[in-house]
Amino acid sequence: MTDQIEGQSMLSFTVQRFYEAPVESVWAAWSDPERVKQWWGPDGFTSPMCRMDFRQGGTTLVSMAAPGFGEIYNTWSYTKIVPLQRIDFVSRFSDSDGTFLDPSAMGMPPGVPSEVPHEVLFRDLGDGRTELTLTEHGYGSSDAMEMSKAGQEQVLDKLGASLAG
Repeated sequence: MTDQIEGQSMLSFTVQRFYEAPVESVWAAWSDPERVKQWWGPDGFTSPMCRMDFRQGGTTLVSMAAPGFGEIYNTWSYTKIVPLQRIDFVSRFSDSDGTFLDPSAMGMPPGVPSEVPHEVLFRDLGDGRTELTLTEHGYGSSDAMEMSKAGQEQVLDKLGASLAG
């Protein structure tokens, strides 16, 4: 999908998952810092830290780490929260104090934006099942977008495993 931001074409992607868990449990996995630490980060990564101010206007500071890779921090600044239905936030790379870091200075590939708007939609399917749809916006290259999409697919699979276990 292609968006127009300030006259430039920016790439977006959407990832969807269906979980055998009630919407309240899937929501809690996104809104409780101890639950986020169970699934945040792609395969091979753990999430050693999550400090959360989960409210519209609040910010979460979360990290992911892997042996030989180090620890990467992100902030999630919440722009819209509709309980059990929707979380919109802007993700930015940061240091361990939450201070913004430019992705290019961190060695990220060209096209990784400094701010990545996210939309996370939750739909109660009944019978204890939930549909989750996550969209990220703003990528400047298909390589950067595909890298993030692959990571998000792994993250959402880990979320599913945390809900099942």
